[in-house]
Amino acid sequence: MQLLNTLYVTTPESYLHLDNDTVRIEVERQTRLRVPLHHLASIVCFGHVMVSPMLMHRLADEGKSLVLLDSHGQFKARLEGPVTGNVLLRIDQHRRLVQAEFCLSAAKAFVAGKLKNGRQVLLRGARESGRTEDNTPLAATAEEFARALARLEHAPDLDAVRGIEGDAAKRYFAVFGHLVRPEARQVFMPDGRSRRPPRDRMNALLSFLYALLMNDCRSAIESVGLDPQIGFFHAVRPGRAALALDLMEEFRPLLADRLALTLINRRQIQAHDFEIRPGGAVSLKDGARKAVVVAYQERKKEELSHPLLAEQMALGLVPFLQARLLARRVRGDVETYQPFTPK
Repeated sequence: MQLLNTLYVTTPESYLHLDNDTVRIEVERQTRLRVPLHHLASIVCFGHVMVSPMLMHRLADEGKSLVLLDSHGQFKARLEGPVTGNVLLRIDQHRRLVQAEFCLSAAKAFVAGKLKNGRQVLLRGARESGRTEDNTPLAATAEEFARALARLEHAPDLDAVRGIEGDAAKRYFAVFGHLVRPEARQVFMPDGRSRRPPRDRMNALLSFLYALLMNDCRSAIESVGLDPQIGFFHAVRPGRAALALDLMEEFRPLLADRLALTLINRRQIQAHDFEIRPGGAVSLKDGARKAVVVAYQERKKEELSHPLLAEQMALGLVPFLQARLLARRVRGDVETYQPFTPK
């Protein structure tokens, strides 16, 4: 399994076109970058970016996706070639959707992964803080997560699972500011979780990272032949990649939340990297988006031990492996889906 690159294009008015077997990016008719096509798994464009028809055709022919997001990272469209998914697997997936016991089991696994990984973020922050005023609420919330995991095991239906997840998320973001270094809190202290649009700098950064993570999880789901629209925890709605959202839950603390904290606490992202728009919406500036994309790509290269396989692998590969494990669960090859929860 190879960790192929995703090409993120964030510069407005960029023009992408095919130059033999290379993607050439021009800005104001000046070549800014050349990337061999065989190095890429997908191309993600933010905002007003132009792509030549020849490049679109080539991407479709080679099974590489072209994803269009708005300037804030919200999904707009995805261009792909003929569906290569396993039709028999998708039939199984559609059958599973009406099996209440299966949906409940899968939902519990997704939420358990999120709670366990979120709890590790809280405990790590409590250990590293050294300040009682931070340690106490972080440790208390981590303990609440442990109790939530116990309740999750006995949840009777999806509504109960969603209630446990929603309550845990509210508690998590209520203390999230304690993970930010004191000198940065005046700028980056979040007021809970806000989205569409984000109302503070921390939420703007998290929303952008979640958009990157969502794209990777959707690619992972599609790579094994599953239908990203048919989820077992998130409600199925037109245009919503519910299964990708399901898979994304366990990776939010690992690939997005921790990275956001690192960027802020190391001052790699600062107050001037954000734009506050009329009405209170907050968004990352163009240069900051590039810095976050680079940091996200580097984070994906870090190696962790997979608890199920007991071997080291790049974090960016784990969603693809988890998608394979999920496909095995859908087919009935295994009795449970084990979320990724590294120590």
